[in-house]
Amino acid sequence: MREKVILITGAAGEMGQALVQELSHDGANNRILTLDLNYMPDEFKGMSTHIIGDILDERLFARLVTQYDFDVIFHLAALLSTRAEFSPELAHRVNVDGTLALLKMAAEQSQARGRPVQFIFPSSIAAYGVPDLETKARDLRVREWDWNMPSTMYGCNKLYCEQLGSYFSRHYMQLAVNRPVMIDFRSLRFPGLISAFTLPTGGTTDYGPEMIHAAAKGEPYACFVREDSCLPFMAMPDAVRSLLQLANAPRATLTRDVYNVTSFSITAGEIRERVLAAFPGAEIDYDIDSRRQGIVDSWPAGLNDKAARRDWGWEPVYDIDRAFDEYLIPNIRQRYQN
Repeated sequence: MREKVILITGAAGEMGQALVQELSHDGANNRILTLDLNYMPDEFKGMSTHIIGDILDERLFARLVTQYDFDVIFHLAALLSTRAEFSPELAHRVNVDGTLALLKMAAEQSQARGRPVQFIFPSSIAAYGVPDLETKARDLRVREWDWNMPSTMYGCNKLYCEQLGSYFSRHYMQLAVNRPVMIDFRSLRFPGLISAFTLPTGGTTDYGPEMIHAAAKGEPYACFVREDSCLPFMAMPDAVRSLLQLANAPRATLTRDVYNVTSFSITAGEIRERVLAAFPGAEIDYDIDSRRQGIVDSWPAGLNDKAARRDWGWEPVYDIDRAFDEYLIPNIRQRYQN
C-alpha cells in the first residue's frame, strides 16, 4: 500500500514553511511530504518527510508515485517575479513545465485511485497587467477577469498555469482509457505577501518587509519604488489560512477555479511612515529601480475578492493596523533583539 500524503513543493520558502507548520499542528494527523531544492530549517525536523529535489526531475516523480498516494498537492515552487525577468527561459521551465509535470502526475494518480486529487495552486497579482497609472488609479479593485495582460514572464507563467489547471480539471483526456481524468484544481491570486518570520528574498513586493528588517537591524535602506507606489498586501498567516480554507471548501460551493484574495492596500510612503513611527531612528530613502518600478506600476492597487468572501467565507484576520502593530513589527523587532 502506498502511503497517503499531502505534497508541498517549494516547502522551504516563506509560504511553504508557514504551511508546513500549520498542517503539522492542526490536529488532523497529516502525513506531509515536502519537496524543495533546499533543506528545511532545523526546527522543521519531524514535521514532514523532506526530499531535496527538482520539480523538473521526471525520474524523481516516477519514483514518488510508486511510494506515495497524493491526496492533496500544494504546488508552491516557483521562480519569482524579479529573478524571472533576468532568466525568462529558466522561469518558463520551472513555472510552466514544472506545473505541467505535476498536473500530469496528479491526473495519473486520479485515474489510478478513481477519485480526484486536489491541486492547490498559489497564483499572483502578477497575472494582471494594468496599462498605465491613470487606469490603475481608476480601477482600484480589479476582478479576476480584469486586465489579464501580464507584462512580466512570471505573470505570464502564472496566468497560463491557471488555465492549464482549469483544462486538466475539465477537459484533459487520458487517451489510453478514452475518458476524462478529473483534478480538483483550485487557485488563489495573492497580493504581495509579507512574513515576520522569514527573510525577504528580493521579490518585487519585498520593499515593505525589507524596510522593517533594515530598521530593526539599525541599517539604512533605500526603497526601490516611488513613495506613491500602491499595492495590495496580505500577512503570511492570512495567506496560509486562505489556502487551507479554500482547500477545505466543498467543491459544490465554488463558482470558479481562480479566486482573488486580499487584505489591505498601502503605498510605499505609508509603509515608511509606519516603520519610522516604530523605529524613530531608521534611515529610509528612495533609490528607484526603473525595471522593478515598471512592474509595480503594472499591478493593480487593489483586488476585488467578493467571490471568495461569498463562496467560501474568506475574510482576513490581519487588517493594516494588526498586520503592522501585532504581527510584523513586534516579531521582526524580537528577531534582532535575540
